[in-house]
Amino acid sequence: MTVFEAAAGPGETPPADAVAPRDSTSDAPTSVARLNATIRDFIARWNTVWVEGEITSWNVRAGNVFARLKDTQSDAQISIRIWSSVRGRIPSDLGVGDHVVAAVKADYFVKSGDFSFAVSAMKHVGLGDQLERLEKLRLQLRQEGLFDSSRKKRLPFLPHVIGLITGERSDAEKDVRRNAELRWPQVRFRTEYAAVQGDRCVPDTLAALKRLDADPEVDVIVIARGGGDPQTLLGFSDERLVRAVAAASTPVVSAIGHENDHPLLDDVADLRASTPTDAAKRVVPDVGEQRALIAQLRSRATSRLTQRLSHDIAQLEQLRSRPVLRSPAPIIDARAQELWLLQSRGRDTLTRQLDTAGRRTSELRASLRALSPAATLARGYAIAHLEGGVILRDAADAPAGSALTITVDHGSVAARSEGEIAEGS
Repeated sequence: MTVFEAAAGPGETPPADAVAPRDSTSDAPTSVARLNATIRDFIARWNTVWVEGEITSWNVRAGNVFARLKDTQSDAQISIRIWSSVRGRIPSDLGVGDHVVAAVKADYFVKSGDFSFAVSAMKHVGLGDQLERLEKLRLQLRQEGLFDSSRKKRLPFLPHVIGLITGERSDAEKDVRRNAELRWPQVRFRTEYAAVQGDRCVPDTLAALKRLDADPEVDVIVIARGGGDPQTLLGFSDERLVRAVAAASTPVVSAIGHENDHPLLDDVADLRASTPTDAAKRVVPDVGEQRALIAQLRSRATSRLTQRLSHDIAQLEQLRSRPVLRSPAPIIDARAQELWLLQSRGRDTLTRQLDTAGRRTSELRASLRALSPAATLARGYAIAHLEGGVILRDAADAPAGSALTITVDHGSVAARSEGEIAEGS
């Protein structure tokens, strides 16, 4: 089986003049021209097919376009040619990075041995369908709360380091840096370059965002691009990128530089800037404005302090002008007289209370003395105590021989009972 028989597949036959094994040997090889002609004739039988891909190169020479088309999911590529007769029938804004579908037919050049595809029609991938999918994704993300202002992080007043994701040597990078440095000359940047359109846009931006978000010195991240049509901005509506920005711990500023059809990145970013220049103005303060504000605040503070001091001085002067402070002696004399009267009144009151208390004490002392056993003893009476100090009240409680203690007015004597004495003895 020849290579053409294998390539033709079941039910197909190779060209009649295809190079067969019997036609070529090491002693009698076939010619390059015949081999190329065989390949051309075989490829010419292929039909036109519609293919989808991304334009990775676009060179115009003598009215013809020589380009390459890359698969959207892998690194596979094909070479395409657009003749000048066909170029007038395709959109004039096609270029590198565009996502297209094209009608191509295989073409093999015998003279050079080049294999490519001739384009008979080409158009952008259905933008209406893409925008419809984007609107559905926008609605889903909004329902998830990714657009809520409550989850958006505040930008620092003066970031120590600004992370910048943009295209290498792009105008957007120059605009952000120039305007930020004009506003605050000491501003520092950490720039990560990424493709801002095409197949590498999303993976490059995701990788740059991951690196900057992990850097503890970066206080804010700016994703900048110099605008573009909706087709070239599709990468900034990719769900992977949008969710990564929403999950970033560092505040993210979207500065894509567009007006109408804004990508989803604008809705989920913590701040949307209309242009890269506007992003620079929103991220760093203006040193001139801040100096003017400080001068204004200092002037206001000085004015307030002067006003307060003047007010307090006037209050003190007003107090000093009052009679009580201008001549305090009469008031002191009047108060001294009142104080003397109060002291005199208090002294008289205290004396009366002490006299009354003294008399009451004497009366209580006399009453106490009259009720005291000592007074009874003084009149000649005595008190007999049994052992243990119990007062003897009944003669029967002291039988003969009982030890007694007799207490008199002055002292006590010991005695012993001789028993109860009969009445009349």
